[in-house]
Amino acid sequence: MNHTEKAELIIEGDSSSRTKYLLPFILVVSLFFLWGMAHNLDSVLIPHLKKACNLNNAQSTLIDTSVFFAYFLMAIPAGMILKRWGYKASMITGLLTFAIGAFLFVPAANALSYNTFLLALFIIGCGLTILETSANPYAAVLGDPEKATFRLNLAATFNGLAAPVAALVGGFILSGKSHTQDELAAMTDIARNNYFLAEASTVKMPYIILGSVLVLVALLFYFMKLPEIKTKSTDGVEATGSFFGALKHKHLRWAVCAQFFYVGAQVCVTSFFIRAAQQGGGFDELTALKFLGMYGTLFLVGRFVGTFLLRYISSHKLLTIYAVISIILCLIAIFGQGSFVVYALGGLGFFMSIMFPTIFGLGIEGIGNDTKPGSSWLIMSIVGGAILPYSMGTLIDKYGDQIQIGYSIPLVCFLVILYFGLVGHKVNETK
Repeated sequence: MNHTEKAELIIEGDSSSRTKYLLPFILVVSLFFLWGMAHNLDSVLIPHLKKACNLNNAQSTLIDTSVFFAYFLMAIPAGMILKRWGYKASMITGLLTFAIGAFLFVPAANALSYNTFLLALFIIGCGLTILETSANPYAAVLGDPEKATFRLNLAATFNGLAAPVAALVGGFILSGKSHTQDELAAMTDIARNNYFLAEASTVKMPYIILGSVLVLVALLFYFMKLPEIKTKSTDGVEATGSFFGALKHKHLRWAVCAQFFYVGAQVCVTSFFIRAAQQGGGFDELTALKFLGMYGTLFLVGRFVGTFLLRYISSHKLLTIYAVISIILCLIAIFGQGSFVVYALGGLGFFMSIMFPTIFGLGIEGIGNDTKPGSSWLIMSIVGGAILPYSMGTLIDKYGDQIQIGYSIPLVCFLVILYFGLVGHKVNETK
């Protein structure tokens, strides 16, 4: 037998540390909430900075591109940080990087510089990559291996809690004011510039507060003693795995593909949610924001319900069921009219809620020594959130700003996830 076949997860320290998982798990759960805030605030930033910086739909999605392209570029360095310095140092590094990006929103708003906003979001994305590369596998292995997917969904529930909270914070960012291009053209240069500056300035205080909280949490992690988990073989040799070798696991390859399309679908749905509620549902900006809060609440409830259902339904079956329902809701969002469009998009929040942690858990199932590099691949696949929303924005612009047609992009994504739930998740080590 080789080391991979004999590998098992062990905790560094004395045997009593095995009973002290609760506090470390709670601390890790806080990270899920914090990066959930970052992603859900992007759904507010896209329509907001579209106004403040006078952008088209495709340009506005560069917000998503900046964050999620960072996942792609930072996945390997994040894995190297995790491998060299361990979980605790990785999580602290991620928190501080995240904080730097949040604080950069102040000079970006003062200068009304969209490029500086994008730089700040890219840095935030780098921090999130380091956090997710370390926190997801840490939550997965912090206890009974058979309950790894359950723990990931439980932790991710608090990621879902960030969705309605971010919608509340969005009320301090969105002004409810908007002008057509003709109205902007009729303004004096000073009046137009003052309007743009006023819109941009509303992001400063929320991101200053967020950055400060991140620094405080990093300090808490620094002073807390956390169990360091390493993968070792039964003969005492530390297992390091192989970055490219991890792809020998067929189900991991499919998980990477499914995660790419899932993240792309989720970001597409939320990025254009407010504008879809305005255009398809006929609601004003602030009412549309309330419906985004409804989406976030359903996402949170879906996490709790999904976590409960996973006790009785296998994860791949639940993923399959949710993918089918998501496909139906997407069709309603594309071809429906009025409030049905908004309700369908809100419903997607419920049924997408368990997809990321479930795909992640199925992807790293049974890969032993390759858990850390496998995690890096799954985090790298989040680049779908950088590519697919831009495609959606381009499609919307091509069809004369028709938001609903853009939801054909997430429709295709859910078809891929359906395949993963039916077939792709099956463990096969050699093919």
